[in-house]
Amino acid sequence: MAVLVDPPLWPAHGTLWSHLVSDHSLAELHTFAADAGLPARSFDLDHYDVPASRHAELRDRGALAVDAGTLVRRLRASGLRRTERERIGQVEDLRAAWAALAPGGLGGPTADAWTAVGEDLLARWGEKGRLHHGRTHLREVLDSVDLLAADGVTPEQSRRAWLAAWFHDAVHSSGRRHDGPLPRGVTDEQASADLARHALTGRVATEVRDDVVRLVLLTATHRPEAGDAVGALLCDADLAVLGQSPARYADYAAAIRVEYAHVPTDVFRPARAAVLEQLLGGPLFHTTAGRRRWEDQARTNLSAEITALRA
Repeated sequence: MAVLVDPPLWPAHGTLWSHLVSDHSLAELHTFAADAGLPARSFDLDHYDVPASRHAELRDRGALAVDAGTLVRRLRASGLRRTERERIGQVEDLRAAWAALAPGGLGGPTADAWTAVGEDLLARWGEKGRLHHGRTHLREVLDSVDLLAADGVTPEQSRRAWLAAWFHDAVHSSGRRHDGPLPRGVTDEQASADLARHALTGRVATEVRDDVVRLVLLTATHRPEAGDAVGALLCDADLAVLGQSPARYADYAAAIRVEYAHVPTDVFRPARAAVLEQLLGGPLFHTTAGRRRWEDQARTNLSAEITALRA
């Protein structure tokens, strides 16, 4: 188990670049990158691109220097190798998922406008620097809505949750902002909700648009009111990653740290611990299926991370 770096052989932007990978886990890779101060935007599918000027420093930090062929072989053997074909396949899959949400009867310019909204959202979710809050998270939330919807949710409720999933992190502070920095005091959730309001106006019924905006804002707290079936559905789907295996959770937690690499460690650790403790202060999941599937493991995962953060 090691973090590996190959020689700086790859030309781009006026310099040569190396690849930094782990032959064990993304958690190991992201943790190493965060400690080294590598920006989240330098991560690409399964590796970090690092300039030649940092190659020696990364070796000094413990990265094992190997030739390019060895790096690729060990990355493949680890099961962490990702290809451009997989990236393209994910985009096409998401594109089809967005098209399936189009209101019935769309045609001509109206259909083109719906497609344009989807392409803008895909671009946002694909911004560099989104290690957790990227297209894989979007796909997982959409799949989790589908999974939980079998628990007595109507097709219209599922559709609203899917629409809200597309917009809920469409604006996010990690990595490069799609439209530049947000105005002071505007949160990611508020900006994402504003985007949903603008994008859906005239394209879905006003009642649906307003509910999607409400749902996006709800992801700031993940505390739906009693009886809010759609809110519970979206919140549980968004937090489903908390209840995954310890290894998957470790990948997620390490990715979050790199997304906020600009925050000093002595600030990030207590702030992150406080957020997790606030989550633990109430029920993590609000649907019957969500509680059954994820609650116990999520509490174990959160407690373990809090202990590590407070150490």
